[in-house]
Amino acid sequence: MKFLITSLILSACLVFGACVGKTEGKIASDSTIVLGDDCSDVYLPLLQGKRVALFSNQTGINSEGIHVLDALLAHHVNVTAIFSPEHGFRGTADAGEHVGSSVDEKTGVPILSLYDGEKSGPSDASMAKFDVLVADIQDVGLRFYTYYLTLLQLMDACSQHDKELVLMDRPNPNGHYVDGPLLDMELKSNVGGLPIPVVHGMTLGELAQMANAEGWVGHGEWTQTDGKWHLSDGCKQACRLTVVPCRNYTHHSFYELPVAPSPNLPNMKSIYLYASLCYFEATEVSLGRGTDKPFQVYGHPDMTGYDFSFTPVSRPGAKTPPQQDHLCYGVDLSEIPMDELRTKKIDLTYIVDAYQNLQIGDKFFTPFFEKLIGDRSIRLLIEQGKTADEISATWQDGVKQFMEMRKPYLLYEE
Repeated sequence: MKFLITSLILSACLVFGACVGKTEGKIASDSTIVLGDDCSDVYLPLLQGKRVALFSNQTGINSEGIHVLDALLAHHVNVTAIFSPEHGFRGTADAGEHVGSSVDEKTGVPILSLYDGEKSGPSDASMAKFDVLVADIQDVGLRFYTYYLTLLQLMDACSQHDKELVLMDRPNPNGHYVDGPLLDMELKSNVGGLPIPVVHGMTLGELAQMANAEGWVGHGEWTQTDGKWHLSDGCKQACRLTVVPCRNYTHHSFYELPVAPSPNLPNMKSIYLYASLCYFEATEVSLGRGTDKPFQVYGHPDMTGYDFSFTPVSRPGAKTPPQQDHLCYGVDLSEIPMDELRTKKIDLTYIVDAYQNLQIGDKFFTPFFEKLIGDRSIRLLIEQGKTADEISATWQDGVKQFMEMRKPYLLYEE
């Protein structure tokens, strides 16, 4: 399988040459980032004469603001189906809300369910509707952001049904750093599916290549040997994956997302703070869902000593937010300068602050916290009064291990 995967990656690199220049095996850097879906001269020959399905949502737009679906149809590509992830094809559903089959109102292309098969993933009938799957979706580079999990399901389905997958790569707005504990696969869930840190620093194209080569695509039990996790029943044949990479992008390039990737990540500040605030999802503390500043504030009705206050209300994308209609007292992080936010890694100061302020002990966290953070020890360290810096130090060895492990799969300069 390793030989097959290497051959696929080498073949893809030959294709990449039509779109990008290369320097020592990595993509060269310039002033303007060119997205994978801008490279029609690369991907259109792969789709010619094929029935094409599309995995995308509202973020699947090129640098001219044209949606990939509209671009494909304008080039007379035979798009026969759409798969949409959490939040739906137009990005308006709540987190975790089930999105079923329907039709895209603008184009009439059927939207198929990702969850109508016997196993997790699309059904045999859905997979029979296309020859090539095109993936074009904006990720934010965090383990609990679920788009990569949907991509893994589709890679598995493509492998089982011998379908090609063409992934149009996009920059990772959190691609400039790696941080957080590696996921203990005994805590695997719908918010964590691979043995990677909370912030993995890879684009979807890089992560897909890594999952393919490491045998992380498929079903079965996860076991650990010599400190590495292995999937007992990974795909017998690797997914036929071709990544169309970005041009002029490095892992330290600044890329401002032109479209919100989901309803509660409306701007770059929320995207940068996401890695530090998401753990409040496992508490009764509000992180701003149902306000104008989701993932930019935190608070609770019983928190004391704060002048800032806010009241979450029901709204599209946050129909029943935590602490709905309750006045919450807490902290506004939205005024932190962007330059400062880009220098931050995961900062547990906020959750340590709220834990110590509320003084409710073991009632503060729900079991969901372990699934989000991916490690059983972090809650105990917070409860023992450790500082955010002391806690962060406990996972740095795992970060270094992962950064070495991911090197063969990187398409862009670190």
